Amino acid sequence: MADHVHVFVGLNPSKAISDLVRDIKNNSSNYINKNKWVKGRFCWQEGYGAFSYAHSQIENVYNYILNQEKHHQRKSFKQEYINFLNKFQIEYNEKYLFDWID
Repeated sequence: MADHVHVFVGLNPSKAISDLVRDIKNNSSNYINKNKWVKGRFCWQEGYGAFSYAHSQIENVYNYILNQEKHHQRKSFKQEYINFLNKFQIEYNEKYLFDWID
C-alpha cells in the first residue's frame, strides 16, 4: 500500500517490539535510499502500531495481509487502524493520530 505496510512476524518474547520496529525501519530505509527507489531521501513516520494474535489465528492474519489491496478499496488506512485500536480496546485520542494525513 502507498501509505502503510503490514509486517507479519513471529517474535521471541525476549525481544522488544520497539527494537524490532526500529531495525525494520532502519534497514529498509537504508536499502531504499541506497537503491534510490524514491526521489529525495526516504524515511518512515515516527510512530507505529503493533498488534498480537494467537498462534491459532496465523492463517487469518496472513490472509488479511495478503488481501489488503482488496479490503483497502472499501476501508482507508485510517479507518483500518482505528478499527484495530477499538478491536483491541486500546484507548486513544484521535487528536494525536494521523497528523500526516487528511
